[in-house]
Amino acid sequence: MPHESGDEHRAHPADAPAVPAYGPARLRRSRHRKRKRALRWIAGGTLGAVLVGGGGVAYAWQHLNGNIKGTDVNAALGSDRPGEQHNGAMNILLLGSDSRAGTHGQYGSGVVGARADTAMVLHVDKTHKKASVVSIPRDTLVQRPSCDQPHGGTVPPEQAMFNSSYALGGPACTVKTVEKMSGLRMDHYLEVDFKGFQKLIDELGGVDITTRTALHDRGSGLSLDSGKHRLKGKEALALVRTRHAVGDGSDLGRIQLQQAFIKALIHRADTVDPLGSPAKSYALADTATKSVSADSELASAGKLLGLAKELKGISPDRTTMVTMPVTYDAQDAGRVLPLEKASHRVWKALRHDQPVPKTATRGSVADRTDTPVVSGT
Repeated sequence: MPHESGDEHRAHPADAPAVPAYGPARLRRSRHRKRKRALRWIAGGTLGAVLVGGGGVAYAWQHLNGNIKGTDVNAALGSDRPGEQHNGAMNILLLGSDSRAGTHGQYGSGVVGARADTAMVLHVDKTHKKASVVSIPRDTLVQRPSCDQPHGGTVPPEQAMFNSSYALGGPACTVKTVEKMSGLRMDHYLEVDFKGFQKLIDELGGVDITTRTALHDRGSGLSLDSGKHRLKGKEALALVRTRHAVGDGSDLGRIQLQQAFIKALIHRADTVDPLGSPAKSYALADTATKSVSADSELASAGKLLGLAKELKGISPDRTTMVTMPVTYDAQDAGRVLPLEKASHRVWKALRHDQPVPKTATRGSVADRTDTPVVSGT
């Protein structure tokens, strides 16, 4: 959003041309003022409340802040972490948990707790104009570090599936696991679960995709013919959850679907006009803040809004997406292992705020799967 400078309140210099009482110049100035007021209101996320007075503004802002669940990652992890990047670059761990809370068995019964089924490291470069996303397969066997559990106790260090770090130690343990394996400090983390993801897509009005082949998966409930689609929340969730409709039925094919969907989602979010419907803008902000969890430093409406503004200039064509290089585990066909040298090249590039070399993922089984069958329209 443009910066609110307050120029409309400044007196014009004596030699400035007079503005006619009526006509195009007057109309342009009037529109400019209205636009700046609208931007100011929306920046506060409280336009609907502004209409009922200043007290409503404070209430609405407090309501949005109260929606967000925060975790104090810094307190949980202490000082044993990689150093911060001081050049303006930023690393954010994006998590999609498989929590079924509040879904009334819609996505399977008997599933207790939550795991980090989707994990992506978002690296924003120092210009905040380009981004790299590295997906970490949930089935990767990693050296999970020792972690404090949220309600007491300790998670022992051991080789385990990556997504077990969340199940046993919560988001702070997942952050610690990612930092240990990458050498990158996570400045923030953002998490959304099944229910929140579905609501957010519905509030956006759906996301446009194109499928190059038919996709059917009884497990996730996905059923799409080839062609163009606008996916609402339920279908979008089925798409990003599917494992058996693409590739070899493992998590690797699903990751490619997720990466393609994320790009389509970025495109869709960029087309939403906050000035077109102030009430809808507030509803979207309300849904978004209810749908996500974050680290405590980001867990406020103002901080999330600030982050959204910082990332606004990153378009899908300026976003590079890769999967951490892996190979199949010879001892267990359902697991993968990091390709150490190749993974090191990926993480090193991000630590130095550089693009991930295309050659870094060559030889990875994640790179051998079929081209994504989904694209944004």
